[in-house]
This record gives sequence, structure tokens and C-alpha cells, in this order.
Amino acid sequence: MKKIVSLLATLALASSPAFAAYPDKPIRMIVPFAAGTTTDTIARAIGESLSKELGQPIIVDNKAGAGGTIGTDLVAKSAPDGYTLELGTVGTFAINKGLYAKLPYDPSTDFTYLLMPGYTPTLLVVASAKPYKSLADLVNDARARPGAVTFASAGNGTSGHLAGELLKNLANVDMTHIPYKSGAQALTDTISGQVDFLFYHPVAVVPHIQAGTLKALGASSKERANLAPDVPSIDEVGFEGFDLKAWFMLAAPAGLPADVESRLRTAAAKVIDDPTVKQTLLKLGIEGKPITGAALNSFVDTEIVKWADIITKANARID
Repeated sequence: MKKIVSLLATLALASSPAFAAYPDKPIRMIVPFAAGTTTDTIARAIGESLSKELGQPIIVDNKAGAGGTIGTDLVAKSAPDGYTLELGTVGTFAINKGLYAKLPYDPSTDFTYLLMPGYTPTLLVVASAKPYKSLADLVNDARARPGAVTFASAGNGTSGHLAGELLKNLANVDMTHIPYKSGAQALTDTISGQVDFLFYHPVAVVPHIQAGTLKALGASSKERANLAPDVPSIDEVGFEGFDLKAWFMLAAPAGLPADVESRLRTAAAKVIDDPTVKQTLLKLGIEGKPITGAALNSFVDTEIVKWADIITKANARID
């Protein structure tokens, strides 16, 4: 009789909410940028596949603002129970640590990293009406007219801004940064010729290159971009060491229970093998080999150091 009572008690505990198998309710995925952005599109593709793996709905929640810090801080301070995730970026998990004097979270300690699906290079583009036929033409003009050549970005401290600053540093020229509130606005003014050049994602600029309104003078990654294989890398045209990539990251708060962390890591590894996700990422210009598991922490730490050096050289710190 005692054995039966003990067994019934164990079963009751196992079926209680505290002991329910994870997950037993919908999961929220925070995107720290606006709907319709590349990050948002990737989050929805990954979320749909992750939902199938976990057997629960994944609800994408856009919390934009302050370079992604608002949404990312929300995740850092969420309960570490596996029901709040984030699809963040190189900005939220690497650049911002060196950029903000008082960042409200620490990407080195406040997150459990689950999946880096890949990266995207950016393309240096100019309006077709501009006289530049090559990157050398652009740099030579900047040397002849210090401060007169301008470059746009989606805002101070974004990867596009820092790519422009790195080019200035390597070419030893003076060019003027024009920050915008969004990449779309920066792209519009680049096409119209209001600014001289812009570093931006291939998926956004290739249609304009094909339409003849933009010209691409270089790719920011050491290798050529898959979506623009005819465009030389900046490294190969004489600026050795120029290798900047924007990447994306699926993460959860630090301190997850071991079983929840294991469940999420296993599901994330399966997601990246989903043919639908792979196809979506290819269309968005996502390249490189995905990273999962324990290697993610060292990847993030290495990226933090790399971007901090660029930020220091660019004098781009935000108080």
C-alpha cells in the first residue's frame, strides 16, 4: 500500500506545472528591431521551424529602440525559464558593449547563446550618377577633398557606420558620416545622390544594382558576397584586413535549467537543418557555416574584442 501511495505522489508531482516537461506553453521571441527588417524576417523563419521542433507556438515580439538595447535588456532581465528568447545581432551582442558607456546588460554573462545561423557581408554602394567607377576613385576623391565625401548609415554605432570608419582608417582619408534613423532612409538618400556612399545588406541593395540606380564598389567581407559575386571584396582591392560581417544570434537569458538549455540547443541545431530555413537564409544573403553549442560563447567574446577595437579607432562611443 505504501508503495502505491508513493507512486501516486510521484506521478502527481510529475504532472504538476512545476514539473511539466518543457515547453508546455507558447514561447515569446523578442526581436529588438522593427518589423520588416532582415532580423525580423530571420526571426520569423527560425521561429516557425523552432515551433515545430518544440511543439509550441513561437510568438515574435518586436521591441525596437536604442540600437537594439531595449529589447535585448528585456530578455537579459527575463526569467530564465526558456519562455523568452531573442533573435539578436552583432550589434546587440557585440558592438553595443564597446559602443555604450552604460550598457544595461552584459553580452558576455547575461545570455545563453543557442544558434548563430550565419552572417551577411555589406556592400559599399554609390548612386549610378556618381562618377566613381571603383573604390580607388572614391578614395582618391576623399583625399583630394578632405571631409567633402559623405557616407550614410542606419545610425551611430551600426555596422554600416563602423565599416565606413574602418575604411577611413585604412585609407587614411577624412570622410563625413551622416547617420539616419533607419537603413531605408539612408538607402533612399544614397540612391538620390544626397550622400556619396553607403554600406548595406546585399538583399536590400542588389535589386537597385540590377535596376541600374546603384553601383557596388566593394564587399565588406574578406570573401565576395554570394548575392553579388562580381563585386570585389575591399580586402582584395588593396585594403588588407578589411573583413566586417553582420551576424545574427538566437539567445535566451543566462541561468537556464540544464534540461531546458539542452532542449533548446537540440532544437536549434535541428532548425538550422530545416530546408525552408536554409532557403530563406540564402535569399537574405546569409552566408557562412552556422555555429551551435559551446563554441558560441567564444565566438561572441572574440567579436566583442574585434568591434571594440574598431569603435575605439572610430571614436564612436555613445554616452
